Amino acid sequence: MNRKIAPNIKDAIDYKLQLKPYEHIKLDNGISVYSVNAGAQEVVQLEMVFYAGNSFEQQRGVAAATNFLLKNGTSTKTAFQINEAFEYYGGYCNRACYNETAVISLHSLTKHVNKLLPVMYEMLTDAVFPEEELKVYKQNAQQRLKVNLQKAEFVAGRLIDSYVYGENHPYGVYTNPLDIESLHTEVCKKFYEQYYLNGNCIIFAAGNFPEQFIKELNAVFGKLKVNTTSIKAPVVDAVPAVEKKYRINNDPNAVQGAIRLASPFPNRHHPDFKKAMVLNTLFGGFFGARLMSNIREDKGYTYGIYSYIQNHLQETAWVVSTEAGKDVSEATIEEVYKEMKRLREEKIGEDELLLVRNYMIGGILGELDGPFQIMAKWKNIVLNNLDETYFYDSVKEIKTVSADALMELANKYLLPEKFYELVVY
Repeated sequence: MNRKIAPNIKDAIDYKLQLKPYEHIKLDNGISVYSVNAGAQEVVQLEMVFYAGNSFEQQRGVAAATNFLLKNGTSTKTAFQINEAFEYYGGYCNRACYNETAVISLHSLTKHVNKLLPVMYEMLTDAVFPEEELKVYKQNAQQRLKVNLQKAEFVAGRLIDSYVYGENHPYGVYTNPLDIESLHTEVCKKFYEQYYLNGNCIIFAAGNFPEQFIKELNAVFGKLKVNTTSIKAPVVDAVPAVEKKYRINNDPNAVQGAIRLASPFPNRHHPDFKKAMVLNTLFGGFFGARLMSNIREDKGYTYGIYSYIQNHLQETAWVVSTEAGKDVSEATIEEVYKEMKRLREEKIGEDELLLVRNYMIGGILGELDGPFQIMAKWKNIVLNNLDETYFYDSVKEIKTVSADALMELANKYLLPEKFYELVVY
């Protein structure tokens, strides 16, 4: 090797990306298990996804409360004992609630994962929702909400979704202190029985599995009483707000404004979606994007500004998000619209487009580094009712979409009159 000669630099777009396939089986009760057995580290990640998000709730806040309290007591274990059982073996059990789905996840050392599966099973099948635990949950949730409502960026995130989707849409609804206070154990138990004990579940497993791991999964979770009929979140039509521009004074002493611009956008099944991901990256999807170059680097209005397409299963939205000084918030919005105008009227240069292509492909390469990241890709594909062709078509679109096609897309979607405009001071 001649170290006086620099190695050739290979563009990321020249790499051929391969998404490691999953193995798919069904447990005795019909639960689908998607697994990727790989990785050098002796660790395992298990995610149990239930269709038990806020789209299914009849009372605001019950989905999140039920999901959280699953880990807070069974007929034989207190919340402390459940946590101690996981920590004794170096494991970590978490839960999270989203719009359509709710997740119970486990991270464990390979050698101990089979000891922790029965603890998860007990949580899922014998949760009792103690009054004292619900009281603590409500107190903490109300305190968190009280603190967050003083933050302009938190308020802006809630309001912009309510404008785009409607206040009663699952994507636009948000809880208030009275909703949290009105929660009680009976409503949680009812939700738990309907959507966990008799709900629909998908399991995603990744990591370095111990011997007979899938067999052990079946022995534990194959006896769950679940509904094998596919359950999907009810489709609710969005009812967007009529007014498009909002200025909210949340804090009279505020020195900056939380800015959100958002426009309704189709989901991943629409033919424009893959091209839009490229256009969004160039527009405001990474640190070298146009919004950042103009509004942070050139104008100095903000520390950071980004655009993104929300990760929703049904309809979604194209969003621009930033915080800027109170005196330059309006100027910031004008600059965003100027960048939209440039994309509509000026053809993107090949050098800039190559930079974006390489950035996006490089990002995907990083996302495929390890079994957990690979499974995250598959999870997104499976839950959006897609298949592996979506992944490869997305890569192809990144590598081949033309500047003309992106300009056409900008003229279709990046129009100021399509965007809801919000500043919270």
